[in-house]
Amino acid sequence: MRRLYTLLPDPDSCRRLVEELRGQGIADTHMHVVASAAMPLDDLPQANAWQTTELAHGLEIGVGLGGAAGLLAGLAALSFPPAGLAIGGGAVLASAAAGAGFGALASAMMKGHEHNHRLHEFQQEIEAGRVLLLVDVPRARAAEIRDIILRHHPQAEIRSVRPRN
Repeated sequence: MRRLYTLLPDPDSCRRLVEELRGQGIADTHMHVVASAAMPLDDLPQANAWQTTELAHGLEIGVGLGGAAGLLAGLAALSFPPAGLAIGGGAVLASAAAGAGFGALASAMMKGHEHNHRLHEFQQEIEAGRVLLLVDVPRARAAEIRDIILRHHPQAEIRSVRPRN
């Protein structure tokens, strides 16, 4: 999937574009509207914490690091078992799963409140009253959808966003 970041001048133009994209087979679950808190977006598919915060990125990091730490702890316990205990492969897997779960929880708690850095460059336009529409499209259709947006909505501005570090 490819995400198109489309700036539009107002909610009405965003509504028209959303309807057109629905006609192209883009589901509401693949469209996410970001606007200022004062702007009414009643019938538009609004972005949630997955799009507006670093929650998803935090979960990826937490699961990876926590799982690795749990796996290392399990292997250490397997190599140097506590006195009188026989530890097998199941304990190693259990410690890796527990580490991944703990890492995901800890990271989600930290990153769930952090603003999505990819949206930072749009903040001034959003505060000025423009509307940002995030559209997730299959890579094979990205150029086609981009052309449709620009052909029918010349006031739209589609930007690419720098990748994560």
